[in-house]
Amino acid sequence: MHYAVDMLLLRAYMAINVEVEKNNNESSANVIRRFTKRMQGAGIVPKVRGGRYFTRIKSQNVRRAAKLEKLEKAENYDKLVKEGKIQEHRGRGRR
Repeated sequence: MHYAVDMLLLRAYMAINVEVEKNNNESSANVIRRFTKRMQGAGIVPKVRGGRYFTRIKSQNVRRAAKLEKLEKAENYDKLVKEGKIQEHRGRGRR
């Protein structure tokens, strides 16, 4: 029997082949164990896990817009506090 798996790593843009052939009188559990060992040896599992939470870097325009929005909110908050429409929040801040 012949087992083969093609893994496509999206961040590396390349395919890595891992092959395991079942020998005579070998159990399926042993074939799976050898397959997982080969996967670990090829370094596929850490690469996939490392790219799991990959996020793109935000563009300069998006960062600038977010910063301007944050400054505008802070100005509006300070104005409302000064006018007495809301009380200033004196919490512990972010945790």
